[in-house]
Amino acid sequence: MTEQRQSPPRPALSLELRERVSKDTRLCISLSGRPSDLGTRFHNFLYAELGLDFVYKASTTGDVAAAVAGIRALGIRGCGVSMPFKEAVIPLVDELTASAAAIDSVNTIVNDDGHLVAHNTDYLAVVNLLAAHGVRPDGPAVVLGSGGMAKACLAALRDGGFADLTVVARNEQAGPALAGAYGARWVPEASDLRPALLVNATPVGMTGGEDADRLPAPREVVAAAAAVVEVVAVPAETPLVRLARELGAEVVTGTEIAAVQAAEQFALYTGVRPTDEQVRRAGEFSRAR
Repeated sequence: MTEQRQSPPRPALSLELRERVSKDTRLCISLSGRPSDLGTRFHNFLYAELGLDFVYKASTTGDVAAAVAGIRALGIRGCGVSMPFKEAVIPLVDELTASAAAIDSVNTIVNDDGHLVAHNTDYLAVVNLLAAHGVRPDGPAVVLGSGGMAKACLAALRDGGFADLTVVARNEQAGPALAGAYGARWVPEASDLRPALLVNATPVGMTGGEDADRLPAPREVVAAAAAVVEVVAVPAETPLVRLARELGAEVVTGTEIAAVQAAEQFALYTGVRPTDEQVRRAGEFSRAR
């Protein structure tokens, strides 16, 4: 007897989504070098929860200028911007808010009738989560990376009272320039550092990359840190997060940062601010697969 194979189950929300999407539905997207379903599930969960006629779709592009032009031309309401596009979109928008202009980095674009306004909600997420985890500005802090997320983290640390800041970046132009802008020092390698706070603002540890199984800094550097901030959200448990937890450090995860900054984006796109409980449940839903 020939074995009958069952078709894989259809996504539970697919029928509901098809029924509620119409010509009037407002579209939001994200642009990322390595798109994931985290933001898609987070935003769509809250749209359904709050009865909002929006839909969200993760995207990538090989032509960021054309992608941003498409946001304007097609009336896409909002766009989340991730690595490596956070700085590349700056000359393509019409207005930088203070949050984006202060650090020359964009993670959110809002389309107001063809006028593209850029924001940065990463900064606020890092500030809020450092406070929530009780991370105090005691001792040296090290930020790994020199891109847009590194800028947001450095600004949050500087404004939070961290006085001893070091940027670790192999790029000999971007690294010193970033460090100088925030009163930090620059080194190309982290091996000799022993920080109280370690921040990974690089893609090392991200699913799908060639460095997915690597630590962003040597084990002894991680071991010295009483607190660790990981910006990589996929997977939730990166090699850095796993090791830091094993060593007993206070850990701010990339999934936490993603949820807090996404809640701020959600409010910018829709004009509706979800409750902390709704954000918590949306974050859980986004990771439950």
